[in-house]
Amino acid sequence: MAAGQPARSGIDFSAFRDPKLARELIDRIHELVGNRSINLMEVCGTHTVSIGRYGFRSIMPTGLKLLSGPGCPVCVTANRDIDHAIALSNMDGAIITTFGDMMRVPGSSTSLAAQKAAGRDIRIVYSPLDALDIAEQNPERPVIFMGVGFETTTPTIAAAILEADARGLQNFSAYCAHKTTPPALRAISNDPETTIDGFILPGHVATITGLAPFGFLVDEFETPGVVTGFEPVDILQGICMLVQMIVDHRPAIDNAYRRGVNADGNPVARQLVEQVFEPRDTTWRGLGPIAGSGLVIRPEFSHFDASMRFDVPIEPTVEPRGCRCGDVLRGAITPSDCPLFGHACTPEHPVGPCMVSSEGSCAAYFRYRGC
Repeated sequence: MAAGQPARSGIDFSAFRDPKLARELIDRIHELVGNRSINLMEVCGTHTVSIGRYGFRSIMPTGLKLLSGPGCPVCVTANRDIDHAIALSNMDGAIITTFGDMMRVPGSSTSLAAQKAAGRDIRIVYSPLDALDIAEQNPERPVIFMGVGFETTTPTIAAAILEADARGLQNFSAYCAHKTTPPALRAISNDPETTIDGFILPGHVATITGLAPFGFLVDEFETPGVVTGFEPVDILQGICMLVQMIVDHRPAIDNAYRRGVNADGNPVARQLVEQVFEPRDTTWRGLGPIAGSGLVIRPEFSHFDASMRFDVPIEPTVEPRGCRCGDVLRGAITPSDCPLFGHACTPEHPVGPCMVSSEGSCAAYFRYRGC
């Protein structure tokens, strides 16, 4: 598509890439920050990639630091969950289906990619509905979908489970490692080792949740948050709005992504999730156990829950030696502070998941280093 042409959706994205407007926002951010020290955290992995691509870290004021947060679902998946999926792949006849980013994430001693190379039947799918088709084509074999993700992808897993129920697919199940975003932000806000003055809130997640679930940031911590999109002007506008609220001591939850997010989110998608899932405690890489931050399949659909259905031996969990991915995910350090970054740990030879995932902080920092 030629530059400046409207996108097929009818939205002219050139306005969100306007160099003049971007320059004005950058100047305003510098003016507002002055000599202050301000830490902002981008929660979404796609924001991390966009910030790296556009070189925003290098053009921010000296006192303004942009920290990556726990917005990469692959990265925050605990080693125990990866080891469990690997154990499921060892079952006779099992077919494991998953998104591509999960394949190379190292577990305690191996990965799904290594399991596939060793002869296990592990297939990349682009939708959980693809896994249903595989189950239909292989009725004598257990087909397991490894589900990871936040509020954005969970509705599709819920829809797949309801569809499997409607089709009567007895050989389909899902191993669910789904997480919800707000409890992680509460944990970070309570972390004595991190100081976050404002959150760049995830646009994709907010399309489902709306704004209300983030209100506790203001009510409990007096910390502002702004939902933003992913184009240059989107991100800069969000940063500018956050800094203005910090300077004015008037924290609020605001929306700089109105073309994609409304205040109430998507009630239909939320109802779908509530029909199939219920909250549970779960463990996040780097953040540890967080109460009520995970989702588990409800008892009435438990025959689709691979963790309940199959009793498999899981190896003892071992974290990768020297990897500080967990500290990156909670904003305690930046990727370049990890001694393995760019040396023992590279995209070709990743030690931790933050270097594996396309949305991982370490992968983004490595790809756009110097920007």
